[in-house]
Amino acid sequence: MSRQDIVAEIPRLRRYARALTGEAVRADDLVQDTLERALGKWSLWGSGNLRAWLFSIMHNLYVNQARSPRLVDYPGDEALPDLPTRATQNDALELRDFAHSLSRLPEEQREVVLLVALEDLSYGDTAKVLGVPVGTVMSRLSRGRDRQTQYALAEDGLTLPAHIRRRHDRRLPASEPVEKGRQAL
Repeated sequence: MSRQDIVAEIPRLRRYARALTGEAVRADDLVQDTLERALGKWSLWGSGNLRAWLFSIMHNLYVNQARSPRLVDYPGDEALPDLPTRATQNDALELRDFAHSLSRLPEEQREVVLLVALEDLSYGDTAKVLGVPVGTVMSRLSRGRDRQTQYALAEDGLTLPAHIRRRHDRRLPASEPVEKGRQAL
């Protein structure tokens, strides 16, 4: 393990921090705090997955800093980093829709979706980062993907197929609206 190994993880840490906080300044502060903590606790790191260890530190710092649950408020498309895209207009729209649906997810589901889908961590590494069982990661990921699908379809004026809608309705929090004549279980 060398300094270069840690430096190589900084872009991933910044991306995850930005997605967690929704603000560039707070994300940079979170990355700096993570790196400071990692270097201070270097003797505690064993021979494991460095990325998962750094994400665990970042997650714990974020949870400690944000004691009350809140949704990430993305300031808008102009504040999101420019990503290389193919020459289509749909990519920017899909990214905007994804970011919007991601910001509407509960924090627990958003963290799992980000770590598995964006950072390409395994379920096991994600479970270690978040300090939860692998089954919980799988459940949160499934619920998060279902909810994002529901949001995407609702934007187009469509609804989920009945078998998914029934499964999803059992997971709706009391604050979520349900269709007229239907009740969440």
